[in-house]
Amino acid sequence: MTAPISEQLPAEELREDGQRKMEWARQHMPILKSLRADFEANQPFAGERIGMAMHVEAKTAVLAETLAAGGAEVAITGCNPLSTHDDVSVALDAIDGVTSYAKRGVDDDEYYDAMEAVIDHEPTITVDDGGDLVFAIHEDHPELIDTILGGCEETTTGVHRLRAMDADGALDYPMFAVNDTPMKRLFDNVHGTGESSLASIAMTTNLSWAGKTVVVAGFGHCGKGVAKKASGQNADVIVTEIEPRRALEAHMEGYDVMPMQEAAAEGDVFITTTGNRDIIVDEHFDVMDDGVVLSNAGHFDVEVDLKALEAKAVDSYEAREGMQAYEMDDGRRIHVLAEGRLVNLAAPVSLGHPVEVMDQSFGIQAVCVRELLESSDEYAAGLHEVPDELDREVAEIKLDAEGVEFDELTDEQSEYMDSWQHGT
Repeated sequence: MTAPISEQLPAEELREDGQRKMEWARQHMPILKSLRADFEANQPFAGERIGMAMHVEAKTAVLAETLAAGGAEVAITGCNPLSTHDDVSVALDAIDGVTSYAKRGVDDDEYYDAMEAVIDHEPTITVDDGGDLVFAIHEDHPELIDTILGGCEETTTGVHRLRAMDADGALDYPMFAVNDTPMKRLFDNVHGTGESSLASIAMTTNLSWAGKTVVVAGFGHCGKGVAKKASGQNADVIVTEIEPRRALEAHMEGYDVMPMQEAAAEGDVFITTTGNRDIIVDEHFDVMDDGVVLSNAGHFDVEVDLKALEAKAVDSYEAREGMQAYEMDDGRRIHVLAEGRLVNLAAPVSLGHPVEVMDQSFGIQAVCVRELLESSDEYAAGLHEVPDELDREVAEIKLDAEGVEFDELTDEQSEYMDSWQHGT
């Protein structure tokens, strides 16, 4: 049985560094600060058990401690083998009401054993990033479903999985699609993914973006953010897409749009953002230039076909920490960052999305957990949109913290907008 992280690692050596990281994050997370004050006063989660599978670093830790401050017993593990910060995990495990099982660099068996350890707490609420926790409960522990009030899913990939489960009639408790709210799409996906992915690639490679040709696979919200930020740092951007309207949108935004087979011969840096598998595959490796860098900003490590690349290579070695070089028989070298996993969280110096961005996303998670407890009878099993008033609440907390005022509709304006009778 998996033990809490403090029993696996030298906790005394790590805890202080983790606490410092969390304190820095708290200073820049006014939404969670505001919600925590309310939760501490009202204890909305008293008696509840919240199971979490997320990227365990400083911002996530602040969310977990915020839920615990509201009276919950929180058990948490990682949702990616390389995204946990061990010092933060240890610091989180020391907080009253929180047990952390997250550890960096685990193999598949250890990853799922830690997931099982969280499930052993018999959660009444789940908070997920990628859908692994929800899937594990449905697949291996269906007896717990009747006592689970609901859950929240953070990511595009996770929502895709839940939507497929829901369509098949296999999602047996209510889940909020946190990823699909305006507060998540407009800020986390665009600015968070764009900024953090490029920062992690730059820090891992020590290369400049200026003058590079960057190939962005997928022009959803995450791809738009990556393309926008890369262009802003003076890179030439190529977009690949399978959806005609998004391809047209990228074209009208001024990006070159072409099939991956053509883009593979032109790119210097490749960033996949699709959430799908086999985006960069065997035939693409054949036409790539010497020295190209491949990275993934989608959730799982399936967007670059690493097995095909390994089979094609005559040699492989670590070119820099977090960057594996694959040498072809003609001498060309193709470099892969973070083992093809989430580059903004799994590379050695990755810190994930900016603190302010995650404050907004985790604010949505926190109010969704509150909603599930306050109004659980209103949500049947299946995937649900986050109520718009919750999304607006989080935005208003952020604006208030920033000292930003905004207009409101007058009664006359509201009546005008709601009426179909007004004409010329």
